[in-house]
Amino acid sequence: MDLGKGLEMMKKNLITFGRAAVDLNATEYNQTMEETMTFSKYVGGSPANVAIGTAKLGLNVGMIAKVSDDQHGNFVLDYMVKAGVDTQYITRDTEGRKIGLTFTEIKSPQESSILMYRDNVADLYLDVNDFDDEYIQSAETLLVSGTSLSRSPSREAALHAIETAKQNNVEVIVELDYRPYTWKSDVETSIYMTMAARRADVVIGTRDEFDVLENKDNQSDEESVKNLFQYDPKLIVVKHGVKGSKAFTKEGEVIEGDVYKTKVLKTFGAGDSFASGFIYALKKNKSIQEALKYGSAAASIVVSRHSSSDAMPTVEDIETLIQKHEE
Repeated sequence: MDLGKGLEMMKKNLITFGRAAVDLNATEYNQTMEETMTFSKYVGGSPANVAIGTAKLGLNVGMIAKVSDDQHGNFVLDYMVKAGVDTQYITRDTEGRKIGLTFTEIKSPQESSILMYRDNVADLYLDVNDFDDEYIQSAETLLVSGTSLSRSPSREAALHAIETAKQNNVEVIVELDYRPYTWKSDVETSIYMTMAARRADVVIGTRDEFDVLENKDNQSDEESVKNLFQYDPKLIVVKHGVKGSKAFTKEGEVIEGDVYKTKVLKTFGAGDSFASGFIYALKKNKSIQEALKYGSAAASIVVSRHSSSDAMPTVEDIETLIQKHEE
């Protein structure tokens, strides 16, 4: 490794791992996708959005991913560079695989949907030869997206990244990020999500995603966290959408997050912005209660805007909303 590259590897607050894609968001609201004729293009994919969101908040962030070797891949890489994300380990697929595409439908502020094209996509062919262990060792925190566990070789690369982090005292966050399009079965999903979550220090997901992880319906938050706290996790965040979120610590503390009302444009993008605000606050040594506020405020801002990545708020945006809510 040359000295220049070694210096670049230093001081990463966060490295995200997994899906980088292209979002095509409907620009015509209150109608079905069948009726929609125009879309706007943005960078998408949960770990890509979290990288962009935390970089915008001022953290030193890198990403490990694989994109298509074409104009869409160029678009993602160019955007990430401009956002301040280190892209040295965002590699290009050289075997003709394409980037994942996500079309979004905005029927109403309460009813939005996504349609993913993820057949043979580049990000699921990320393998252990596409990054150096030293890069992960240089980070304070590694965030792995659950979607990266859905197929090989990305699955093995993700598990290797987690183990590398654990062996080098790098904090591991698993963001469950369940997307059904690439998993083969509920049982398979449960096996690999559980495997990753048990090795994480922090697990973040929606109530529905924890049900998928456990392959059970109607589990309580308390049952879910009790099971995972038998293993490595120290902090678990369960999101309940408009009902807010709860954080559970291994010591038995339960912290409820605030909800910030806003004029909702669409329902997608909230999870990635929540993770960005939450991680940023923890990095700034704020309490878990404060981190939940930052996460919820960031989510509230993003659902009021058209995109996920472009819409990521600044620290000033978040703190202004929190302050206004507390007046």
